[in-house]
Amino acid sequence: MDRGFFINGAWEMPQGVDRFEILNPANGDPVGSTLLADGAVVDRAVLAAEAAFPAFAALPVRARADMLHKAAALIEAQADAMARLLTREQGKPVSDNRKEILFGCEVLRYYAEEAARKGGTIRPASSPSIRNLVTYHPVGVTAAIVPWNYPIDLYCWKIGPALAAGCPIIVKSPHETPLAIAMLVDCLHAAGFAPGTIADLPGLGPVAGAALSAHPRIRAISATASIPAGQAIMRAAAGNMKRLCLELGGHAPYIVLEDADIEEAARAAHRRAYSNMGQICITVNRILVAKALAPRFAEALAALAEATVIGDGQDPAIGYGPVQNAGVIARMDRHIADAVAKGGRVIAGGGRATGSGYDAGLFYRPTVIADAPLDSLPMTEESFGPVVGLTTFDSTERLLAIANGLDYGLAAYVCGQDLERAWSIAERLDFGAVGVNVNDTSELQAPFGGWKLSGFGRELGPEGLDTYLQPKHLKIRLRQAV
Repeated sequence: MDRGFFINGAWEMPQGVDRFEILNPANGDPVGSTLLADGAVVDRAVLAAEAAFPAFAALPVRARADMLHKAAALIEAQADAMARLLTREQGKPVSDNRKEILFGCEVLRYYAEEAARKGGTIRPASSPSIRNLVTYHPVGVTAAIVPWNYPIDLYCWKIGPALAAGCPIIVKSPHETPLAIAMLVDCLHAAGFAPGTIADLPGLGPVAGAALSAHPRIRAISATASIPAGQAIMRAAAGNMKRLCLELGGHAPYIVLEDADIEEAARAAHRRAYSNMGQICITVNRILVAKALAPRFAEALAALAEATVIGDGQDPAIGYGPVQNAGVIARMDRHIADAVAKGGRVIAGGGRATGSGYDAGLFYRPTVIADAPLDSLPMTEESFGPVVGLTTFDSTERLLAIANGLDYGLAAYVCGQDLERAWSIAERLDFGAVGVNVNDTSELQAPFGGWKLSGFGRELGPEGLDTYLQPKHLKIRLRQAV
């Protein structure tokens, strides 16, 4: 399957444009290819979006909502085929990809209705003759940068609120995983979105992403990216004061209190650490265990890690697949070597999976590092792969100092049976979301985003519309009644 760009309501395959070959990370087999957008392609997409904006913004909100509902139904009908294709591109098991796609459909449906609930208000005034009206309006042409780890889901997080609000959107889809996205784009087109209201441009961040970030006619941009990429976007966007929503890297602490159920906490940590092979922004990176529990918890987690069956995600019996690219493997090797050199102990995993069924793919064994030094790479940098480091704490003050000691602030987790204590600790964690006795912090109707270097702005929930709407104040003086 070879794909090009979707611009102004049609697919195009221009000549003389760079192309990227897509390989299955489970076995190295060719899957397809995609063209890579450059600044000239971005310019054409922006022109089409600008032309479409007035009519699209003027549509009744219910008309846009009906198209989003139709698109969700069309995507849902193709979820199985889309999930299988995404597994060949990205590596996650088909069951995980199907879950991702169906949640994306729910996001589209949610914003179809949420935009209709976004009404204006009449505010108090300083004089009996004054009326203050506050209304909300689409910001104009917008853009999105989508990563490869959850490409369908995060695509919907961005286009759902933008299209519901009346904003055309140009998406730089990930060049690593653009094929299943092409199926999603076809569903949007079939649902009735007019030419120019959505463009899809696979490309490289430093080229297509930079062109979108700096473009003077794009009024807002939402990006899920690394911290360095987010900083580059922010610098480029300053030229025309773009509105930004940046969900950047995370480094989630997983806190196991003295009264935690060890087996339950270990199972939850295992799933959140190794689901999608740790290639999740809210994955468990560092585990902070009460000192008295540490030996038993480490043993339980290491046993689960060693028992994890990894393989080709197209096999329905497989729950954990390969990593997406060779760069992840190189980073894992570097992080583990650094931790060991500084005194950490590998108690599970520690390198690539080898042998029959593994040698042709990008498989890495789920890794646990005990006594991980706080200055080692797994404990200070986002690994974005299947490795976790364990350390201990012996007081609440020490726990909070370690947990809050990095510049990341996306997600954190707390496990403990004394809910009052767990809640108290959660409130003192400097993160955008905290899961208490749960290993996932995303929820459709609640805002998702980070503190500190993990970004700003929010996706999901009613707050997810804010990037795409701007308020207008109408101050009206009434003539004196006769």
